[in-house]
Amino acid sequence: MAIDDIPDDERESLLTIAHGAVITSGGQSLQRALTTATEYALAQGLGPVVYGVYAFAWRVAQLLFRLVNFGSVGTLQRYLAAYDDEPDRQGRVVALAYLTTVVVGLVLAGGLFLGGDWLNRVTVSHIDFPPTVRLFAALVVLVGLVNIHAGVLRATQSARGEVLFNRVLRPAVRLVGALGALLLGYSVVGVAGAFVLGMAGLALVGFPVVVSATGIRPLLSGLRSEARRFYNHSGPIALSSLGKVFQNRVDVMLVGFLLTASAAGVYNVVLVLVSLAWIPLLSFNMLLPPVASGLYADDEMATLNAVYSAVTRLIVTTVVPILVVLFVYGRAILSVFGPSFTAGYVPLVVYLGGVLVGSAVGATGWLLMMTDHQYARMALDWLLAVLNTLLTFAFVREFGLVGAALGTAVAIAVQNGIQVVLLRRFEGLWPFDATFLKPLGAGAATVVVMLLVREGLAGVGGVAVGLGLGALTYVGTLLLLGVNDRDRLVVGTLAARYRHGITATVTDHNPRE
Repeated sequence: MAIDDIPDDERESLLTIAHGAVITSGGQSLQRALTTATEYALAQGLGPVVYGVYAFAWRVAQLLFRLVNFGSVGTLQRYLAAYDDEPDRQGRVVALAYLTTVVVGLVLAGGLFLGGDWLNRVTVSHIDFPPTVRLFAALVVLVGLVNIHAGVLRATQSARGEVLFNRVLRPAVRLVGALGALLLGYSVVGVAGAFVLGMAGLALVGFPVVVSATGIRPLLSGLRSEARRFYNHSGPIALSSLGKVFQNRVDVMLVGFLLTASAAGVYNVVLVLVSLAWIPLLSFNMLLPPVASGLYADDEMATLNAVYSAVTRLIVTTVVPILVVLFVYGRAILSVFGPSFTAGYVPLVVYLGGVLVGSAVGATGWLLMMTDHQYARMALDWLLAVLNTLLTFAFVREFGLVGAALGTAVAIAVQNGIQVVLLRRFEGLWPFDATFLKPLGAGAATVVVMLLVREGLAGVGGVAVGLGLGALTYVGTLLLLGVNDRDRLVVGTLAARYRHGITATVTDHNPRE
């Protein structure tokens, strides 16, 4: 199929999703920079003991951040696009999302507030922990509201809005609050208070901004008529989130429990590198859910399958070079953290196998939710949680640190394999064809070239040469094998759009005399 023969609805969907991916990847990079700066400032300003108090309280709060919306964000993705011609129903869905978040947030915050002293006694036993965790209890509700602001914008296909709230303003509020509190001489309790004040301001300012940007006003009348459908979707998603909280932490907990503190530190660094490899999948998943929901609501299943296939191939094409770099230079990257961290190289490579499988099947989890199979997604999330626990426990005892990565990688592969089969069984969606072999072939050629450079040239210069030749090899091999027309459409159109935008910006700032 030539580029001009690609149907307009498919063309529009692909460009929307790809543009959202570009914005999201930039936002994620900025988010990581802001988060790293915040943690560095707090570690230096609070000292190791008090910083440990903060870190533990923050981890507890982060777990509740994942639960506070009770599946509302995913439900917004499902129904706002589907109700595009029904503004009243959109208003009710948004109202239910906000109300649900407030109610659940108050329950979670109350439990954290009342349990602060008990949690302190059984864990860190520090005088600053109870007041800190109680302030973070208020933060749970406020972060939940900001999540809904971002979720509404994302559901209306505003990647910039979601990135602005969740990837830029939220971490920026933490950084400014941390620096402000430390400069004024406050300790961890003052930092927590600054976080609360900053997030409260963001939550309050964000509401009118979202209403103005989307035109959707929360509507309280007639909520009962919408509630059953809303909670039929959000309830399973909430349980999925609970399963994900468990599955995403179990390998770290088991490493710390069964191995040594040093091994736990090495594994944490491995997870930092692995998170880089997940960026392509997360970025393309930014706007795929609302686009998929709209196509599903209009019964455009052929278009949905074509979009799913093209986006998944783009994810594979984008993630392969990241995996290659981590595979070839992973040991050198780990050594930057210290000589002992090179012990994480084999676990890193094993974990990357799970990332490849998870990325190669694309947005299977989101598509199950957007096609009303949220109960199947919930069951699979809990299957992964249980499977990950059993496999990781057995593998860590047998293989040590490598076993933690192996258990998680196998569980990821099993879940995503089942999800892609269910999508084909339930909805006839199947993304794979022979074109997927091209980025894999290009990746294999790149591995060979970079390994040869690594063995022949040492030091920073060798790494620079390897990365440069690797990039040329990857792109050149893709061109030699032939780039898919949909991929050329996305890359060519977006490149022209950004080039025009940059030119217009430069021209506006440099008017001719």
